[in-house]
Amino acid sequence: MKSFSDLNESEILALAIASEDDDARVYMAFANHLHDKFPASAHIFIEMAEEEHEHRRWLTTLYQEKFGDFIPLIRRADVAGFIKHQPVWLMKRMSLDKIRKRAEVMELEAYRFYTQAAERTDDKDIKALLLKLAEAEKGHETLAGKLGETHLTDDVKLSESDAEKQLFLLQIIQPGLLGLMDGSVSTLAPLFAAAFATHDTWQTFLVGAAASIGAGISMGFAEALSDDGELTGRGHPWIRGTSAGIMTAIGGLGHTLPYLINDFWTATILSIVIVFIELWAISWIRYKYMDTPFLRAAFQIAVGGFIVFLAGIAIGNA
Repeated sequence: MKSFSDLNESEILALAIASEDDDARVYMAFANHLHDKFPASAHIFIEMAEEEHEHRRWLTTLYQEKFGDFIPLIRRADVAGFIKHQPVWLMKRMSLDKIRKRAEVMELEAYRFYTQAAERTDDKDIKALLLKLAEAEKGHETLAGKLGETHLTDDVKLSESDAEKQLFLLQIIQPGLLGLMDGSVSTLAPLFAAAFATHDTWQTFLVGAAASIGAGISMGFAEALSDDGELTGRGHPWIRGTSAGIMTAIGGLGHTLPYLINDFWTATILSIVIVFIELWAISWIRYKYMDTPFLRAAFQIAVGGFIVFLAGIAIGNA
């Protein structure tokens, strides 16, 4: 992916055009889903989709005036810093509240994008349009108001600060949780391979500690280099990288620490118990924060973790 800070003016406009089209399609998908139960809310999303199409026309006209008719396809997935949302067609539990939260996060992300993009251009026409679009996205707060007046109770209404918290969850907490999952599962094979190859608890501990710390360093650098934080407001990349790296190392050290016990089988049984606890916790995390049904998450993590675990034992006994 390319860093947002490396985009030129034509690429920024091309990205904005594709983003407006993508957002319009998402809003239409929401409208289609809500049509039967909440026709008034569906109509609001149709209006929002039409507004996004209008924004795309403004951007396209300006792009053609400045750079010609050919517009390269540059999408958010091609640029570091954007949230990787679950595709709408894969969302199984699309309640009105869930849809509203997703829409508000999209608006906040678009507002930040246009604000940051406007600061990166010296062309007065491009800057003026980007700032105009930023204000339009900020003005979408009427969405929450319109939906809330008719369908949402006070205890589930989302304020601007709540949208910020939701964005923080997606951009900060989830990467840390992914680090925890990666560290927990990826270290199983080397740890148990060393355990059953040597039957030496201290040597096994050293291997597990090395694998955990090594995975933490790797994940930390990967997170730090993935996004400079300017577009998303995720903070300094090295702070995020350190956090992700620590969470990854913790995920591996959990089932490594029992091998500080001198008795091999006591340490191994305790480590296996901790592995099951970790896999259960990871399944719950995926269910709670990543919209994955618990049974599916548990099956995926349990099967994957069990295969890695067996691979380690098989290699250690080879």
